[in-house]
This record gives sequence, structure tokens and C-alpha cells, in this order.
Amino acid sequence: MASAGLKMAREKMAAAGVDEVAIETFAHYYRLLEHGETGMIPESSIEPVDIESLADVEVDDDTAAAAIRATAVIKLNGGLGTSMGMDRAKSLLCVRRGLSFLDIISRQVMALREEYGVAIPLIFMNSFRTSEDTMAALARYEELPVPGLPLEFLQNKEPKLLAKDLTPVSWAKDPDLEWCPPGHGDLYTALRGTGLLQQLLDGGYRYVFVSNSDNLGAVPDARVAGWFAASGAPFAIEAVRRTPSDRKGGHFARRKVDGRLVLRETAQTLDADKDALADLSRHRFCSTNNLWIDLEALKQALDVRDGILGLPLIRNVKNVDPSDPTSPEVVQIETAMGAAIEVFEGAKLIEVGRDRFVPVKTTNDLLVLRSDVYDLDPGYVLGQTTDHLPFVDLDGDFYKLVGEFDKRFPEGAPSMRKAQALRIEGDWTFCKGVEVVGEVELSADSAQRVESGTVLSGEPGAADA
Repeated sequence: MASAGLKMAREKMAAAGVDEVAIETFAHYYRLLEHGETGMIPESSIEPVDIESLADVEVDDDTAAAAIRATAVIKLNGGLGTSMGMDRAKSLLCVRRGLSFLDIISRQVMALREEYGVAIPLIFMNSFRTSEDTMAALARYEELPVPGLPLEFLQNKEPKLLAKDLTPVSWAKDPDLEWCPPGHGDLYTALRGTGLLQQLLDGGYRYVFVSNSDNLGAVPDARVAGWFAASGAPFAIEAVRRTPSDRKGGHFARRKVDGRLVLRETAQTLDADKDALADLSRHRFCSTNNLWIDLEALKQALDVRDGILGLPLIRNVKNVDPSDPTSPEVVQIETAMGAAIEVFEGAKLIEVGRDRFVPVKTTNDLLVLRSDVYDLDPGYVLGQTTDHLPFVDLDGDFYKLVGEFDKRFPEGAPSMRKAQALRIEGDWTFCKGVEVVGEVELSADSAQRVESGTVLSGEPGAADA
């Protein structure tokens, strides 16, 4: 018998028009949560993994071309970029030469279509908050939609649950805050519930490449597609070597009890295992969130599970209003799409270079992406112009929000090809043609300007004002 909280949540979702498949999936995880499931993955239950590298794989041109022609592309595009002060789709942010993430993604796919002579579908998984802005921005690309397929499908939404009793929260100040996305693991639920999975199969597509819209390195590459097709794997994820900046993030491992690959997120790590999580010599690989999926294998897996893959639960505790720490604590039930790697027998990992993993999570990342550390080739593929990436740490009081960040770089990003690091404390505005060389630290108690043509150079502390 359903609990009162689940009954209320079901009714709320149905009244909001949420798909029945999504409601049943939510109910599955609600019951786990109600019975004390935490989704934790103890260190004692896993062991490190070794994986093959794309650099060592041979893929002939014909295999690569055939695979990419049978591939559809899905971009996760539900984020608003609220951590950077945005209130619309993060992918609308200008990143290179007046082009947004959406512009570059669209042009990447259109260039691939021309190269391989086939209409590779590009489809965005939007949220109810990003759909309108995204579709308006894409309207300029009249040739982008593929006949018979949508340009977008919507991820589902679910009610936030009061932590004290797991009933749906009410928040009259802003009813939208009563809802949350179910994490990007909702991809599979939404693919099935919207009918898109069957549409793709009916259209003759065998594979799908899924990645985040804020990662311009995630080009649907024919060589990776060829490797995936030749492997015969039902599911694969591109992985990269972890760096010091990844210490607090998730990683791949192998489950001891059955040998399956697993993705352990930070929220699934016990406090006692945090040192092991941060051990880069033990757990060496993290996810790019670039996924390759055999659509036939996915359909079969969903069919035998009545539409519920059974991904590991992530119990995320937050405030109903993230900007108000005094607002009630709520539980958000989430899943990670990469966690599906443990569902598929024979799933694989492939190590790729960092050029396929260029996420923009902060304005620190944005500054590097906008600088001459990267360029775009004629196919709009992002290329790194240096053999290293500079470390950037901007003062959050002045640079965290995109609007304030842009005010301080009115003529664009400084040249950073020769930079090792740029650390800024205080309020600094950069004029045109500034170059950063080596390790530079700027510190000031009052607003300062870096004049046009200045070369900032030195060891840490050398450029302090």
C-alpha cells in the first residue's frame, strides 16, 4: 500500500501532466528512499579499474563513417546556469567569437552532415525552464531539424520532498521551486516516455551519442563511434584521467560482487571513504558524461524492466529555495545517467584526451574557453593551442556572476597561451590586448585597471598591486 507521501506526490505529478512512465519511475525511487536506501557505495565494495585508451585503438575509416551515419546526437540542455547568475538556458551564453554553446553545437553537427553526406540528427533534452529560450535561439538554423524527428524533448520534473516526512513541499512564494529535475538519469525515462526511443529506431538509427551542452569538446566523433560499433558493447562512456581539480568528484570503479563497472558520485561516498575518493593513484578515471548507447540494447533493457532501469539512487538534501538557507530542507531524488553503465553487461569505458572534456561550470572555466588557449577549426571543433591549461582562480565577489565578469573583461579575455596560472583577488578590469605570462597573482583593496597592451608576467605575487 502506497504511503501518504507517495500518494500525494503521485497526485501532484499527474495534475501537472507528468508522463506516467516518469511517475512510476519516481515511485520506484520513493519506495527505496522510504525504506532507508541511501545509494552509498562503500569503498570496501569496489576496486580500481584499468581501461583501454582511444589513442591505442585502430579504427578504419569505413567503420568510422558507417557508425557515425547510424548515430543520433542528444545534448543535455536543462541547466539554467544559476550558479553564474543566469536565469535562462546556460547554453545561450556567448563563449567564442560571438557564438553561444548552441551556435557552436549546431554548426559542429551541420559540418559533420556535410562531411559524411547524411542528416545526423541533433536533439536537445530541455527542461521546462530552458525549452522556450533554446527553441527560439535555434530557429535561425532552419536546416537543423531532421524530418520525422523532433529538435527537442523535455526532461521530466518531480516534487521536492520535505526531509522531515517525505511529503511534497509547498512554497507559495515561488511554486516553481516545489519542483526539481530527477537528475540526468531521467534521460532514459524521457526517451521512452516521449516515444523518441522508438522514433529513432524506426528512423534507422542504431546508436546515440549523449553529452552535456556546456562541453564543447564533446563532438560526435566518427573515430569514437567506430570504436563503439566495432566493440559490440551495449553502452560505453568516455573517461579521462583525474587531475587534482577532480579530487572531490566522482570516479569509475569495478564492483567486487559481480565485476560490473560502476560510477560512484561524491554524494554516494561515505565520509569515512572520502580519502579514498580523493586518491588519484587509486581511482584514476572520471566521467566526461559523453555516452554512447546502442538503442536496441536500451530498448530491450527498458522493456524487460517495465521502463525502469533501476539506476542507483542519489539522495540530495537541499533547501527548497537554494538561495535561502533558512527555507525548509527538502530531499531531491536523483539519478546519474552514467550510472547506467552497471545495468548493461559488457558495458565499456574508453580513455580519451582532455580535449573531449571542456566543461564550463564557473567563470574561471569561461575565461579560459574565451581566451586564445582554444580556437575553432572550420568544422567548429574546439582545439587547444597549448600543451597545458592555465589554472584560473577569480575573486568570487567580483567575477562569479556572468554579468559582473563581463564588465571586467569588456574587450574580451586576455591572451593566456603563455600563462601557467592567473589568480585574482579584488576588483580588476582588463583593457584590450592584455597578455598573461607564467604565474600571475593580482591583489588589490580598491578597483584597478590593467591597461591596454600590458604584459602581466612573473612568479606568484610578482604582479601584486
